[in-house]
Amino acid sequence: MLNIILCGAPGSGKGTQSDLIVEKYGLQHLSTGDALRAEIKSGSELGKEIGELIAGGNLVPDHKMIHLIERYLDNLPADCKGVIFDGFPRTVAQAEALELLLERRHMKAVLLDLFVEEDEVIKRLLNRGKTSGRADDNYETIKKRLVVYNEQTSPLKEWYKKEGKHCYINGLGDLDRIFADIV
Repeated sequence: MLNIILCGAPGSGKGTQSDLIVEKYGLQHLSTGDALRAEIKSGSELGKEIGELIAGGNLVPDHKMIHLIERYLDNLPADCKGVIFDGFPRTVAQAEALELLLERRHMKAVLLDLFVEEDEVIKRLLNRGKTSGRADDNYETIKKRLVVYNEQTSPLKEWYKKEGKHCYINGLGDLDRIFADIV
């Protein structure tokens, strides 16, 4: 199985590159952002709680995310070629939990670190906010999300480097060149 963790700041192009990877390799795509937005849209109690956290630029607690991932892995089709994890893990604790979940299923994953400078990320997200209708694509929330990313998610890079499962990808420039680097 080809299991990829796509890591990068909000607006670094994870969703776009995930779509291309899924198309080329036939992987299952687990976008935790999409899964969380669907939960919010459902109007469930969990969805309401998640909505408040995300609107404030905060991360969903690890135990809730890990449960969501475990449920997803348990329901993969038998002919699954692999999974692209888009938006998970976001903390070292989640990475450790994911490694355990994968080990129990005799699976491994590698982290692709999609790097984009912060000024470019802000520009991309503000532009996306003009057309997406996403409440979290405004300047104040973007800045909060970047602080959370830098404090909590960025340390994943070092953790995966130590595990020998890290690959740097320059996320600036032509879409096709970025994808070619990933391939």
